[in-house]
Amino acid sequence: MEQQTQVTLNLCCGDSKKKSKGNIPVGRIIEKLDEHLGRNDYAEGERHLKYWLNEAELLSDDRGAFAVINELIGIYRKCGNSEGAIKASEDVLRLVEKMELSDTTGGATAYINAATAYKCFGDWSAALELYSKAREIYERELQNTDGRLGGLYNNMALALSDAEKYDEAAQMFQKALAVMENVKNGELERAITFLNMAELEERRAGLEDGAEYIYDCLEKAEKLLETEDIPRNGYYAFVAEKCAPTFDYYGWFGFAEELKTTAERIRAEI
Repeated sequence: MEQQTQVTLNLCCGDSKKKSKGNIPVGRIIEKLDEHLGRNDYAEGERHLKYWLNEAELLSDDRGAFAVINELIGIYRKCGNSEGAIKASEDVLRLVEKMELSDTTGGATAYINAATAYKCFGDWSAALELYSKAREIYERELQNTDGRLGGLYNNMALALSDAEKYDEAAQMFQKALAVMENVKNGELERAITFLNMAELEERRAGLEDGAEYIYDCLEKAEKLLETEDIPRNGYYAFVAEKCAPTFDYYGWFGFAEELKTTAERIRAEI
């Protein structure tokens, strides 16, 4: 399971070739997008982003377009739209070069979003190349307590697992856990990582030989998801929905159903 990344809006970049005629309201656009995604309304989220992408292009607002396309990559990926996700990834990578962001955290976030799309649709080689670029920037620019770094490590580990580089993937998951232990409300991301580690162990050792390790990972993930002071909000619902199928797969049917019920209740209250 991938972890989300957020676009860095404070972009230290060179001037675009074409002078901007204005700027779209990125903050308000993201707030409205979050409302759509909180209701699992990806179709409306996509429509919303496409409208504002068109506005950004009319205004020659590269910064606005950069933020919107990064979000579109995630929408397309979650909806299984490989053509849209790959095209958006190519578009955002072109903007990284045009805006001279290739050595900034904003550019690194775009690399991660594009890499996650490539990985999702089977191109783990391209994904690892982009994750490596992002890692070099993040490790230089971010503190080891920044959740963005933990998300990168988790997502990069998934690509390494697809490449059957299991030892490297396991090391990357451990790095993700170390970061998220120091992030406020990082319990949800740690739960995701433990479930990913369970799946990695099954790939590496098999279900029978890896049973004890897998059980331990599931137990730790369950405890983290039950942490009392974590806000039961739209993001909790999103994570619960992502984690439930893994618990189902390993036979933890009761807890999987509890996660689904909690997510449905949260969605109904949003």
